[in-house]
Amino acid sequence: MRTVLAVDGGNSKTDVALLREDGSLVGFARGPLSSPHHLGLEGSIAVLQRLVGDAGGPGGLAVLLLAGIDFPDEEEAYTAAATAAGFAKRVIVGNDTFAILRAGSERGWGVAVTCGAGINCVGVAPDGRQLRFPSLGDISGDWGGGRDVGIAAVFAAARSEDGRGPRTSLEQLVPAHFGYQTPAELSRAIHLGEVPERAIVDLSPLTFAAAADDAVAAEIVDHVADEVVAIARAALTRLDLAQEPVDVVLGGGLLRSRNERLLRRIEVGLSEVGPALSITVFDSAPIVGSALLGLDELGAGDEAKERLRSDLGAAAAGLETREVVG
Repeated sequence: MRTVLAVDGGNSKTDVALLREDGSLVGFARGPLSSPHHLGLEGSIAVLQRLVGDAGGPGGLAVLLLAGIDFPDEEEAYTAAATAAGFAKRVIVGNDTFAILRAGSERGWGVAVTCGAGINCVGVAPDGRQLRFPSLGDISGDWGGGRDVGIAAVFAAARSEDGRGPRTSLEQLVPAHFGYQTPAELSRAIHLGEVPERAIVDLSPLTFAAAADDAVAAEIVDHVADEVVAIARAALTRLDLAQEPVDVVLGGGLLRSRNERLLRRIEVGLSEVGPALSITVFDSAPIVGSALLGLDELGAGDEAKERLRSDLGAAAAGLETREVVG
């Protein structure tokens, strides 16, 4: 029976699954981040090599969807390296946002927006046309990921303390999260490297929770919602899909949090873009989307895909539950 090696490689963790063409799961493994943007090509491949072994070995077809794969030449280089590493006889490489789209929609086309450490969006038209964004952060016009929210919270806390900005509960909450008394102490700790700047992304849940009764935190949440609407609108408009019945799939940690204020503002904003848009928050692990794309390539039937969603979804959810408990 033919097999698929599926990978969802993100900026915080990596999921790898080996499955048969009937949708049954052979093995599943989770490990650290594998984004080549952070680790480089060789470092990313090295992470996958260990996880592929943990999941049960190579497959006949590999679908590798990773954060940090944003340009065609990056896809080509990664495909060559993954093939040389022996991951599969045939290798398909793409950005991890395609996993969100496939997992959240059965149409095979639509728009997906993901907000994890950063923000990204892909759009696929019914005729196969694709639209992608560079997703390189500030230098490509991006705002709205977990890092952006964290920086905004640190910024607001500092200005609350010294009087340059409005008072906010973030003044106490943000430094306390890292074990400091004041924003000034935290700023110095970040400057000296005592608190890694990458850890600032962990402030997102705190900021979202504070938004319920803090105007400054609420403004940050609203900014995220407006950026999600803006990037989805751009994709829909450029693909001439704004007036069509399109699935807009939302994924990534920030959107999967289902913050009521955030989702409500996104829904209102997107309703003004197109009246027929269908908005879905995809709650399952994106690895399901990578695996479904593999089964699509093999021509698997609906029964196999349902088995995959059930078995792989349960494996990923069970691991997440153990991580939370641990």
